[in-house]
Amino acid sequence: MSSTSKPRSGGQILVDSLRVHGTDRAFCVAGESYLDVLDAFYDAPDIDLVTCRQEGGAANMAEAAGKLTGRPGICFVTRGPGACNASIGVHTAMQDSTPMILFVGQVARDQAEREAFQEIDYRRMFSPVAKWAAQIDDAARIPEFVSRAFHVATSGRPGPVVLALPEDMLRDRVAVPPTGRYTEVQAHPGADDLARVADLLAASERPLVLVGGSGWTDQACADLKRFAEASRLPVCSSFRRQDVLDNTSPSWIGDLGTGPNPKLLARVRESDLLLVIGARLGEMTTQGYELIDLPETRQTLVHVHASAEELGRVFRPDLPIQSGPAAFAAALARLEPVKSDRWREWAESCRRDYLDWLEPAPYDGALDLGAVSVWLRDRLPDDSIVTIDAGNFSGWAQRFLTYRRPGRQLGPTSGAMGYSVPAAVAAKLVHPERMVVSYVGDGGFMMTGQELATAMHTGSAPIILVFNNGMFGTIRMHQEKNYPGRVSATALTNPDFAALAQSYGAFGAAVERTEDFAPAFEAAVASGKAAVIELRMDPEVISTRTTLSALRQQALGKK
Repeated sequence: MSSTSKPRSGGQILVDSLRVHGTDRAFCVAGESYLDVLDAFYDAPDIDLVTCRQEGGAANMAEAAGKLTGRPGICFVTRGPGACNASIGVHTAMQDSTPMILFVGQVARDQAEREAFQEIDYRRMFSPVAKWAAQIDDAARIPEFVSRAFHVATSGRPGPVVLALPEDMLRDRVAVPPTGRYTEVQAHPGADDLARVADLLAASERPLVLVGGSGWTDQACADLKRFAEASRLPVCSSFRRQDVLDNTSPSWIGDLGTGPNPKLLARVRESDLLLVIGARLGEMTTQGYELIDLPETRQTLVHVHASAEELGRVFRPDLPIQSGPAAFAAALARLEPVKSDRWREWAESCRRDYLDWLEPAPYDGALDLGAVSVWLRDRLPDDSIVTIDAGNFSGWAQRFLTYRRPGRQLGPTSGAMGYSVPAAVAAKLVHPERMVVSYVGDGGFMMTGQELATAMHTGSAPIILVFNNGMFGTIRMHQEKNYPGRVSATALTNPDFAALAQSYGAFGAAVERTEDFAPAFEAAVASGKAAVIELRMDPEVISTRTTLSALRQQALGKK
C-alpha cells in the first residue's frame, strides 16, 4: 500500500482502500472519467483488473463474483452511457440480494448541474435500485465512503452500492490514513425464537422448510442439511436457490421457480407449517402471490430474514425472526432434532414426488434435451458451477440437474437476460479449478455473448451451451397462450454460433442429435479453452412440459 504520510491522488487512495477491504479482483470497461483510478491500478498488480467488452457484462461479472465469494463484487464504469449499461447488473444485485459496489466516473465538480458531457446525477438515478447511492466530492473522504460501502453492501440484506467519482476529485492529492477492514454485520436469532421454532415444529403434522435468499455459506448449508435430515424435514427452495441444500439429500424436494413440479405446489398448499429461511416470498416463489394466502396464511408461518423490513412486507408471519441465514442455520444445528412419526410418511412422499419429477418424458425427436440433461447430471463434478440465463430453456437446468455444495447455481432471480455468459466468465476466474457450464438461449447470448472475448483475453474457460430455437421462447410461449397463432416480434435470425465462437479463438461445435452431445462436450472440456456448444432445438419443444402446438390448441379450445 502507498504510504499514508505522503499526499496521494484520489485514484490512488481509492485503489488502496479497496486493498484494505480485501479486494483481489475488479471488473471494468475503461473510461476517461476515471483515468486516475486506472493509473493507480497499474501499481496494484495484486488486484486482477478484468477488462470487459460492455458495461452490462462487467456489472454481471461483478454480481456473479459477489454471489460466489460473499464479498462485494467490484465494478468500474464510465459516466453516462457506461453507467446506464451497468444499471442492469445493479438491478440484478438488488433483487438477488448480492453484495456489489459499482464505481462510476463523473463529470468534474465545477461542471455539475450544467448537463455537461454525459452528465447524470447517479444518486437520483440509482437510488431506487441500490441500497445506497452517493457521490464522493472530497478525496480526503474516500476511505470513509469506501468503508461504508463495504459495510452497507454486506450487512443485513446484502445488496449493491453505487459511488460516483468526479474526475477532478480523483486527481486531487491529499494525505489521509486508511480505515480498518470492514466487518459484516448480521442479526442472530434469540433463544426464545429458537425455542418457539422447536415447539411449532413439534406440534406440526405436515411441516415444510423453504430456503432461499443470499448469505448462505458452505458451512450454513451443511448446518441446514444436518438439522433437516436429523429431523426428517422436507426442504424446498425459492427461485434459483437450488444450491442451498444438497439435492441428493433425502430432505430435498425441489424448487419453487418457473414451471415447478405441480405436486410440490400441492405440498406447499397442504402443509400446516412453513419455516421460511432467507427467502423473501416474492412473486416467483409464491407463483404470483397465489400459492400462499395473503396477508394471513393458512399455514403457521415462521419467517426468518436478515432484513427487518422484509418481515411482514406481504405475508404476516406468526413468528418473525430477524437473522441472517448462516446464523440461523448454525443455531438450528445446535438444537436437538425435532423428530415426529406424524410427518415421516409426509416427508418421504414429498421426496418421491421430486425423484419422479427428475425423470424426463420420452421424446423421439433428433435432439432429446431431457436425455442430454440426464447425461450432464451424471457427468458434472459435485463442485461444478452452473450459470443460467432467463428463458424457457432454463427449465432443463432447473428441473433435471442436481446441485451440491460446494457446487453452485448462479441465475438472476431478477429474470435478466444476458446474465449467464458474463457470469460464467467471472465464475471461472473466481474458481479456475472448477467446471463452469453456462445455460443460455440464443436471445440471451446475443445480448452479452461478446464477453467471450473477455474469456479469451483472461484465459477463463467456461463451457457455454446455447439453446437455439430461433425465437424469444418465453414471450412466444405467452403469445401462444394468450394470442394463439398471432406471432409478433419474437422470431430471430441468428449467426452460426459454433463458427462465431471459433472466430474468437474459442472451441465451437453444433449439435443436432442426442448422440452427438456427449462427444462435443468432452471435446470442449479437452480443449481447455472457452467453449460454445450450439444446441439446435426443435422450436416446437418450448419447455420441459409442452409444445407450441399444444399451447395453441389449448388456447384455441378456450375461445
